[in-house]
Amino acid sequence: MKYLRLGTGILVLCLFSCNYNNEHKESTVKANTTETVQSSEISNDKQEIQNLIRKVLNWSESKNSIDLVPVLMDSKDSICTGFDLEKLKVNLEKLKATNFFSVGFIENYNQIILTLGKKFKNKEFGEWSTGELPPFSFANDVDPWCSCQDNMSWDLIEVEIVNLNNVKGELYWNWGKPKSDWGPGWKEFKYKFDVEKENGKWKISYLQGFDFKESTKKDGV
Repeated sequence: MKYLRLGTGILVLCLFSCNYNNEHKESTVKANTTETVQSSEISNDKQEIQNLIRKVLNWSESKNSIDLVPVLMDSKDSICTGFDLEKLKVNLEKLKATNFFSVGFIENYNQIILTLGKKFKNKEFGEWSTGELPPFSFANDVDPWCSCQDNMSWDLIEVEIVNLNNVKGELYWNWGKPKSDWGPGWKEFKYKFDVEKENGKWKISYLQGFDFKESTKKDGV
């Protein structure tokens, strides 16, 4: 009878062990599969976002782009008196038509121009003469689309993920693999931008050169 009980106990332990091992293997396979799927999705999103920012930068230099600072000039075209709100409306429609930018980004640009207009009206910037740099930070001396004065082909740039999930992300773009004769400035350069999904499509929601607080400051402050 003791041998029978012992044999039964060993059998139960064996069955339990086999069942545990099988469950453990199944859970490990599921975990590995999930990680692979997530990694693949991130890779696909990264590629889509990289293509998006390249398209944005190529568009920014095209004839279809916008007049970023739609100023109004006096009768002699010598002094800026404010901003052309009709041109601003055209700009907003052009930004929407690209399908590159989120609703929030477009409204942020709108508020930059409207705020600069109010500050001009309140004489917070002083006089701005033709041929001079703007008295505010936005589009002053550098291109806000890239925070740069010169560039290589936009199709060379690559993106670096800071944070990315299914609906939004923070990233930088850089010049990828600079050639050996490029200076250190090209190799070290980074430009911050954010994306978010609208109707299942990645769109630009923030660009470093369009930061509202920085863009609406008086130059040099």
